[in-house]
Amino acid sequence: MTSKPICGVWFKTSCRWSKADLVGQVKFHVNGQVCETDSDPTTPLAIFLRDSLNLRGTKIGCGNGECGACTVIMDGRAVCSCLVPLGRAGGRQIKTVESLGPPDDLHPIQQKLVERGAFQCGFCTPGVLMSVVALLAETPQPSDAEIRSALQGNLCRCSGYVKLLEAIGEIVREDLAGEAA
Repeated sequence: MTSKPICGVWFKTSCRWSKADLVGQVKFHVNGQVCETDSDPTTPLAIFLRDSLNLRGTKIGCGNGECGACTVIMDGRAVCSCLVPLGRAGGRQIKTVESLGPPDDLHPIQQKLVERGAFQCGFCTPGVLMSVVALLAETPQPSDAEIRSALQGNLCRCSGYVKLLEAIGEIVREDLAGEAA
């Protein structure tokens, strides 16, 4: 698999590393499967996931880490994959929203959010889901403040967050967090 440079230029000279530092095979795990590529190491992980692996659940909203639509779990932490160069994914475990299961067999957390009508347009849904899964894997009984903190990087322009926060509260009370891993 190969991909083209995003804009035809590499990192500015002020960066700590350059493309030359990253050339070669990059090997990592995506949703439990080994992924090995010699694609451009400066390609944002979000673009690689979507274009090379056809994992379209990872959305690209702002492209600069402001909206959270591209959130994935990397080594147990929620990260904006638009900010992670492919070369930095080497040796890491990455989970995308597709790791939660197929659309016809929703993960319990997805099911609860659907039942509660926590989303409207759905564009932010994959990023929010991955942020919630990462939070609950690390903190199975988070406080309201911890939930808000975990979601502060996920923008939703439709919902106002009330139903989303209520649904996450139910997830915690019903102990669906154990199924988040």
